[in-house]
Amino acid sequence: MGTRFLYPAVAAVGIAVAGGTAWWYQSKPAAPREAGGTNTSAAAPAPGRVASGAAAPRPAGVEVARVEKISLQDDAQSVGTLRSRQSVMLKPEVAGRVKELNFADGARVRKGQLLVQLDDTLQRAELSQTKAQVSIAQANHKRNQELVAQNFVAQRVLDESAANLQVAQAQMALAEARLARMAIAAPFDGTVGLRNVNLGDYVKDGADLVNLEDTSSMLVDFRLPERFQRKLKTGQTVVMVLEAFPGRVFTARIEALDPLLDANGRSAGVRAVLPNTGGEPAPLGGRAAAKPEAGGVKPATAPSRPASVGAGKSAMAGKGGTAPVAGGPLRPGMFARVTAVFGVNDAALVVPEEAIVPQGGKQFVIRVVEPSAVPAATHLPPDTQWVSLRQEVKLGVRRQGKVEITEGLTEGQSIVVAGQQRLQRDGTPLRIVELGKLPAPPAGTASAPPASASSPAVAASR
Repeated sequence: MGTRFLYPAVAAVGIAVAGGTAWWYQSKPAAPREAGGTNTSAAAPAPGRVASGAAAPRPAGVEVARVEKISLQDDAQSVGTLRSRQSVMLKPEVAGRVKELNFADGARVRKGQLLVQLDDTLQRAELSQTKAQVSIAQANHKRNQELVAQNFVAQRVLDESAANLQVAQAQMALAEARLARMAIAAPFDGTVGLRNVNLGDYVKDGADLVNLEDTSSMLVDFRLPERFQRKLKTGQTVVMVLEAFPGRVFTARIEALDPLLDANGRSAGVRAVLPNTGGEPAPLGGRAAAKPEAGGVKPATAPSRPASVGAGKSAMAGKGGTAPVAGGPLRPGMFARVTAVFGVNDAALVVPEEAIVPQGGKQFVIRVVEPSAVPAATHLPPDTQWVSLRQEVKLGVRRQGKVEITEGLTEGQSIVVAGQQRLQRDGTPLRIVELGKLPAPPAGTASAPPASASSPAVAASR
């Protein structure tokens, strides 16, 4: 019976001893062997480094870029619609038949010029009648004054005649007003549109006759998100591109800001004014630049001389212009791509957007530095030249794949732009994987990793 339990116990003890022995041999560090096969003690590695045979972090392949200094424009883009400086649809206040049309479609007119005359035969007759009544009332009132002076009539008679005279005069004023409503004149200088009536048409009160547009200067209305409201000020520059004039840019200035935000889109309404000219040639690169000046910013290019609109004609500036057009080449309702310029930083530090690593509500980049710059960089391979160092930064404007760095970096420093997911801690050894040599760092800046001859010339997979 005792033998029955003895064999399993001995087998279990043997298995445990064999397993412990195997674990001890596997955990024991192996000493390097010489060519003759005997173990020798290896030389102690330098501080912070270990022998190549020891366990060490594997270098992570990354792509790098330098912190650049460029001229960066702080602006915001939107879309807008051109409007006339003044615009009105002429409508009759009373019904009537069209008697005269004193304008041509699309013609320039002056303030006070008679445009549409309705048939006023009845109104003129009423005015003549009231004038006759006024004459009779005046004569009666004068006669009563003489009679009262001679005590032939009572004072009450004179008072009644004075009241009758006032009634007659009021009726005459009413008839004159009705007659004046039959003539429709231009309320301001401008250009009429296409008429909607012809001679002899009977029009009701409030019917559309013709539109009148003051296009000597134009307005552009657009909206920007509410986060830009603190940057918006009257007098700031607005650069526009119109679909109707490719290759041209137009400069306007903010004239007014709507104090009421749109509750649906949380946007602020902006109105800018611009002269009705042919604009300026677009700069190379397709983006209009601006330079700061007192009270706002101004375009980098010199503005061309505005075309004259006082005589009702204007011409396109530069080559590729159109034939002279009454009131200028711009038209109400045109679609515009608007760029509101807030300022220009001629010495902005920028990095590629892919270099930014958000973490815990903060923004970081990973710098490429020498091992001596990271105290935590230990147990590195003996040929390590560069290690990672996480750096918190403050971000500014984002433009075309670049982001401005306002705090945390200096010009010429090298940062990781691809492979950040393999860099979980500072001091990780790096292997630079790049397509070509990085430009030489400026004088006085920290050294950056050059293109290694042993590094493969293959871009890391993003």
